[in-house]
Parts: sequence; structure tokens; C-alpha cells
Amino acid sequence: MAMAMALATTELVEIQPPHQLNFTFEVKKQSSCAVQLINNTPHYVAFKVKTTSPKKYCVRPNIGVIKPRSTCDFTVVMQAQRVAPPDLRCKDKFLIQSTIAPFGITEEEITSDMFVKDFNKHIQEKKLKVVLQTPPSSPILFPLNGEAKLEFGHEASLHKEKVIRGVENIPPPFKVSKPEDLDGVNADNSRVTKNVEGPETVKEENELVQAKNPESGQAKAVEGKIEVEEEALKFSYDFEKSTLKEMYSKLKEAEHTIMKLMKEKSVTTREKDTFKQELVSYVKEDERNQKDSGGFPLPVCMPGWTYQSGSWIL
Repeated sequence: MAMAMALATTELVEIQPPHQLNFTFEVKKQSSCAVQLINNTPHYVAFKVKTTSPKKYCVRPNIGVIKPRSTCDFTVVMQAQRVAPPDLRCKDKFLIQSTIAPFGITEEEITSDMFVKDFNKHIQEKKLKVVLQTPPSSPILFPLNGEAKLEFGHEASLHKEKVIRGVENIPPPFKVSKPEDLDGVNADNSRVTKNVEGPETVKEENELVQAKNPESGQAKAVEGKIEVEEEALKFSYDFEKSTLKEMYSKLKEAEHTIMKLMKEKSVTTREKDTFKQELVSYVKEDERNQKDSGGFPLPVCMPGWTYQSGSWIL
């Protein structure tokens, strides 16, 4: 009791990040967030993670043990969503419970009863909200005089307009003074033609490359498909593993309850048999006394009942 009161004012686990879980949201794409738990106490600490939307998230692992003066990491995976929420607002929350555990405990020995609040133990609870963020903007490639140049934000849009209008591709003025200079003029004209007829966006340039090398494009598509399938299998495996651990915990809890009920039943049965034997012995002794004395039998008193002359009277 004193220990529980002392621990009530002590932070068992430090959580990083401390207040919210940040997810980069993209439609039809998974997103993950890593969380670290830091145990600053000299005790073993058991933890459990809960969420308001269990079908939307997968926590790996959702229960565990943190050794004294150690850390433990778990990952929260948000499944791919078909539609983005309005203004990327999310009301989902996570609850991290932690409590002092017996020395040397393992993850398989953790039960739900350990996180039930009572007067003899302290349960630390920490709530984390979910924050959705847009992915960072990626740089855009635009051709400039035959060279690819990186542009960001509004500069990219302004430069695109210049490329379309041909402002950046106007060559410097020149004069034809000698016949031998015609070769240089032709070379400049070829460069101008090359710049004007070049691809306007990176997408068109990639399409041209894929058209020239169809095998490389197919190989990349196959590799991407394999990566997606591997990620899906890994997610399914981790989810089934987490589900099996939870089922095992519930099974151990049910087994404990059944054993407790069987013990109580056995004690009740023994007490009942003992009471019957005492009652029969008392009745026989009363009948013997009646025969020996030749008088009336002594009444056998029970709560609400009286045994007399071979019958029970209420």
C-alpha cells in the first residue's frame, strides 16, 4: 500500500514523443510512427497500448516488458485510407498503460489483470493524440537551355511559364559577316531547336526513356509489386502475431479463473459432505437417547427447521 502511494507520484515510463503521434498522410498509402518508452525506475515495468480505432491501426508490439533503466520501442502503423479526412483532422487517440511487474517477468506472462486499477498497485496512463501531416513537397525538374534545373514552390511555376513562352530559350543576336561563320550559326540554330522541342516536364522525359527501354520499365514495375506484396505479408504476419499473443493472454486468464472456481467448488462440496455427516450422526444419537430414556426425542434444531419423531417440522 505504501509502495503504491509512493509510486503514484513517480513517473514510471517516459514516452517519446510525449504528446502526439505524427503520421504523414497520403491516400491509399500506409504510414508509420515510432514510439520509445524509457524506464527510469529500478523495477520491471509492463506496458499495454490501446487505441480508439483498433481496425485502423496496428501496434507492434501492443504489450511488452521494459527492464530496469532500459528502453523499449514499438511501432504504430496506420493502414492505407481511401479518402482523406476534412482538413486532415483526426480524433483518434492512443492510451499507454504501464505498471510495476514482478522481477524477471516475460512478455508471455503479462495478463489483463495487471492493468486493472486497485488500491494495491499504481497504473500510469498516458494519452497521445493523432496528428496527420501532408508529405513534404518534392523538387521539380525543368529543362533550362538543355540542362535540368531544380526548382521549388512558386519559383517552379514562374519558370514553367517562361519555358512555355520561350523567354529562356531565345538565343543572343548574331551577324553573318563571313561565309566561314555560317557553321557557327547553324550550330546555334540546332541548339535552339533542341531546346524548344525538348520535353517540358519530367513526366514526358520519363515516358520517352521507358519507351526506349521497355524492359527496364517492366523490371521496375515488377520490383515495386514485389515490395508491396512483401510489405503486405509482413503487416499480416505482425498483425496475426499480435492477435495470437492477445488470445494467449486471454486463455491464460480464463484458465486461472477456471482453476479458482474449481477450488471453490471443491471446498464447498467438502463442507456440504461434512455437514451431512454431522447431521446424520446427531439424528442417530438422538434416536438412541430416545430409546434409552423411553421419553420424547430431543429436537434437532436447524435454521427454520426442527427434527422430531422421525420427521422435519417447519
